[in-house]
Amino acid sequence: MKQYISVDIGGTKCAVSLWRDSNSANPPDMLKKNRFATLPTPEATIALLVSHAKELAEGQQIDAVGISCGGPLNSKKGLLLCPPNLPGWIDIDIVTPFREAIGAPAFLQNDANACALAEWLWGAAKGCQNVVFLTFGTGMGGGLILDGKLYCGTSDMGGEVGHMRVADDGPVGFGKRGSFEGFCSGGGMARLAGERMPDWLRAGKTTVLKDTEITAKSISEAADSGDAFALSVIQECGEKLGLGISNIIDIINPEIVVIGSIYGREPRFAPIVEQVVAREAIPFSWEVCRIVCAGLGESVGDFAAVAAAKYGQEQAKSAVHS
Repeated sequence: MKQYISVDIGGTKCAVSLWRDSNSANPPDMLKKNRFATLPTPEATIALLVSHAKELAEGQQIDAVGISCGGPLNSKKGLLLCPPNLPGWIDIDIVTPFREAIGAPAFLQNDANACALAEWLWGAAKGCQNVVFLTFGTGMGGGLILDGKLYCGTSDMGGEVGHMRVADDGPVGFGKRGSFEGFCSGGGMARLAGERMPDWLRAGKTTVLKDTEITAKSISEAADSGDAFALSVIQECGEKLGLGISNIIDIINPEIVVIGSIYGREPRFAPIVEQVVAREAIPFSWEVCRIVCAGLGESVGDFAAVAAAKYGQEQAKSAVHS
């Protein structure tokens, strides 16, 4: 039986949790979770994170601490370099404070990589050797498990699929018009609808959507009521999602592509994506690949940091014995 502390750092909220892992095939059990709004400075936020971690660890034997955060970051040095959703967090050593406070090794991972680990250890990709995980939430991030190991790339930038261009023009995502994230993310869907709506209205068509209140959720709700404009946005987003996944399948040749967040909430995406991939991807690669929703569902983010702790500890032990 092992126990872990997980630390999830986001632009608007943070969470620290205590987990117990029986080391069985089942996911670990969350014993307690503390959440709070991200504070204005890194110093204040880290101090509160460490305080919560110490509270949860009191009287417990903690085997490792896992930290999940958006990049760019340096997982080997434990540094947050300059995450765009955390202004002012520049070259922050996030690992040392937890290692010293808890007295256990601490491991940092990009949030998409950590989610990939969670799905590989306990979710839809369990037992697979070559896995692609796509966040498809506020943004579009990717995590890669290749030949049974997490692939981070040369500078922890492996899997940044959101920057890939899937159209000559389109909504801005990841700082680029027409990017994968520009079309296929919560913010991207809203921007796509906002850009398409004026032409739709000028053509004399109507929609229940209001241009000041567009979100991925409101688009899906409008589509549920049969709104033709909302359905057209989902169709276009789904086609770009299929195109992006086709490129990834051609390059990576994975067994499985696991998609989180919005993909699981919007069932209309799956048939659109599969139709595009069947048309665009190399047949030999597509016939050995599945595209599925995250097996851990909406909880994949909760499991991400504890997966980073478990994987980091196992990799550290392997390095000692090799």
